[in-house]
Amino acid sequence: MSSTVRVFRNIALFIFVATVAASAGQAQQRTFTLDPAKTAVNFTVDSTLHTVHGDFRLKRGSIQFDNATGAASGELVVDSASGESGSDGRDKRMHKDILESPKYSDIVFTPQRVKGTVANEGKSTVEVEGILTMHGKSKPVIMPLEVQLQNGAGSADGSFNVKYQEWGMKNPSTFILRVNDTVKIHVHAVGKITAGAAN
Repeated sequence: MSSTVRVFRNIALFIFVATVAASAGQAQQRTFTLDPAKTAVNFTVDSTLHTVHGDFRLKRGSIQFDNATGAASGELVVDSASGESGSDGRDKRMHKDILESPKYSDIVFTPQRVKGTVANEGKSTVEVEGILTMHGKSKPVIMPLEVQLQNGAGSADGSFNVKYQEWGMKNPSTFILRVNDTVKIHVHAVGKITAGAAN
């Protein structure tokens, strides 16, 4: 075999291997695009009198993740001013004195890493590590998720706790009413799953 033929053969082999590797990497990358109309963000906080339940609306959200490396990106953006707990007076105080919604309009979760493997179909259990930004401060959080994928559609359920004073927010307790310093957040995300990174 001549040296010229050998060189071209090696080049062709290199191109083939690189193409296969790129295709395999692309196959591991997927994007979960959330549907705001079907996604629910709920909160629960205990007090001495009763447990308060409420919800927020998702503005937009997508998560890009790579099963091969665990890398993740994207963002989930929640409308801070949409928070409701069923009491006009309580909600007015929450937005004015606690969340300061007119000043801090968005609550943003930015995923950075997925621990575990998301199956192509069926149920998976993973943990998503990321940064939660609200009230002008950013801190790391970990959200365990149960993911269900089928025929390009997906859902994910996860909960995590937030000690809101760590984000610089006031505790709404009064002399009579004592409010827990921890809020439990539950996310029920619904959307579609596509191969590759987001465009």
